[in-house]
Amino acid sequence: MAQYRTSVKIGNWNEELRLEEDTKREHLEKKERGELAAQKVDFLKQHMLSPVDLTVTTDGRLHFGDVVMLVNMGGEERDCSALSINADVNSFNKIPTPGIISPCGVVAGRGIQACPRTAFIITSTSVDGSPEGSTLHFDQSFALKTTSGFARGLYLTSDLQSFQKCAKKSRLQEVNLEDGSSFLSWWKIVHFDPQERLEYEGQPVPANMSVLIIHCKTNQALAVLGGHVIWTTYGKECEMTAHTFLDSRKAEQDNNRWTLCNSDPAGKGLVLLTHTQLGAPNKVLTQADPGI
Repeated sequence: MAQYRTSVKIGNWNEELRLEEDTKREHLEKKERGELAAQKVDFLKQHMLSPVDLTVTTDGRLHFGDVVMLVNMGGEERDCSALSINADVNSFNKIPTPGIISPCGVVAGRGIQACPRTAFIITSTSVDGSPEGSTLHFDQSFALKTTSGFARGLYLTSDLQSFQKCAKKSRLQEVNLEDGSSFLSWWKIVHFDPQERLEYEGQPVPANMSVLIIHCKTNQALAVLGGHVIWTTYGKECEMTAHTFLDSRKAEQDNNRWTLCNSDPAGKGLVLLTHTQLGAPNKVLTQADPGI
């Protein structure tokens, strides 16, 4: 009578062997096409974190056509962060040309690095029609557009809060990126101090200064929510919304204050000329490591 040995094949051994071979072949085919999850993440970071040259201002003012970063200096319980594109492996395509898919979300990322993910272009609206290179003024409508190429030149857009259209965690007014410019993508800059706001109306907007960015249709200020954390491909980041947060003095809080910053002429990184209300001297933030 034959005895059982460990080399004896039992069960659906043939089917399991074929299944293992099919799995290996499918893995190699996906690897050859660059469709593995790790390859998609590397491809996304390679394009989103490549260096971008921000505009260097010669007169200390912001202009239409300037490439800038929107930086929030943080608060007591929130780190310094920059408005960033929230694109993951499911938010881009490679055919016919590589680029993110519209609509796409935005977050406040802690990586202060000039790259397609954080760079925005100040553009004029269809009604204003200011030529490129002209000075941007307080209370003048403008649009914020991502860079061309992989970022696809999408416009920062918002609309009235509704049950079906709102921020995922805070349920406040949603902010995202969409194709084409419309009234929903119009913004304006106002002075951070309500008592000086009327005096600055119509004046040129200085670069690297703390300001408020107001949505023209809803009159809500762009804000970062430090208490609503979102885990993205790039790590732990914060939710973005359009909502005005007021303190006891009816003044906007620090999560509504943004700095449209450009490159340091000396090539040392980003120059953030903070206002006296922050109680800090001029800062130079060096760019983060693009390899993270």
